[in-house]
Amino acid sequence: MANLKEIKNRITSISSTMQITQAMKLVSAAKLKRALDAITQLRPYAEKIQEILGNVSATLDLSENRYAEQREVKNVLIIGVSSNRGLCGGFNNSITKKINELLATDLQGKKVDLLSIGKKVNDSFKNSGLINRPEQLSNASAVFDDLIFEHVSEYAQYAMDSFIDGKYDKVIVVYNEFKNAAVQIIRDQQLLPIEASSIEEDGGEIGDYIYEPSKLEIIGDLIPKSLKLQLFKATLDSWASEQGARMTAMHKATDNAGELKRDLTLQYNKARQAAITNEILEIVGGAEALNG
Repeated sequence: MANLKEIKNRITSISSTMQITQAMKLVSAAKLKRALDAITQLRPYAEKIQEILGNVSATLDLSENRYAEQREVKNVLIIGVSSNRGLCGGFNNSITKKINELLATDLQGKKVDLLSIGKKVNDSFKNSGLINRPEQLSNASAVFDDLIFEHVSEYAQYAMDSFIDGKYDKVIVVYNEFKNAAVQIIRDQQLLPIEASSIEEDGGEIGDYIYEPSKLEIIGDLIPKSLKLQLFKATLDSWASEQGARMTAMHKATDNAGELKRDLTLQYNKARQAAITNEILEIVGGAEALNG
């Protein structure tokens, strides 16, 4: 059995770890509340804009909508959205796993570049030869240092410009969609080319829109804004998912540490009781020897 000092040191160490994990859980819970407020406000607007964009795209020809050009897929850009920090369970591993799955299936034989939003996915593939980090874009971790629309839109603008220039034939965003604090849904969403909707989900016909001032002027502004908004929504979803995953992971870590602390405390008490019993026996034995 381990000596008393060793057990006591382990209990102290675990107590310190519990304080850290509990504090991280509380911080993540506070951040999750802010992230949920942001994604809850944005999601209905982003989804409606995407629906309108899909319906309108079905009515446009190629000259009116270059972002919907369908061509043979040879070069692909994956935008992987992860976190800057760990200690959030399998949150980042799920992104890495999904990207590797795409490389082994749908994108096998294609030339693939990876553009990372978040440090962890960048670290996972830094030696793979896939990482593409243009000089005009901020570093992988900068977006989450100050998560605002302008910082995310530069990534969407780069993807749009590269698609129009023919550098990439397809752009995919891989991210975690927030469902609840314990569950995140991994998504691989095609950002470009835009997929036109021919029939609405309820089975109705495509919406008929009245354009003012002009169709081309509105579409020219709507499409880039919608694409930037979709990437911003994915990034907000990922941020909320990260906080939920970290809060859940730290909650489990705190519970496990508490259970281990209870076991060690019981072990410590048993060892201390055994030590006291031995000391009493030695005293009694010594007294009997003197009396004898």
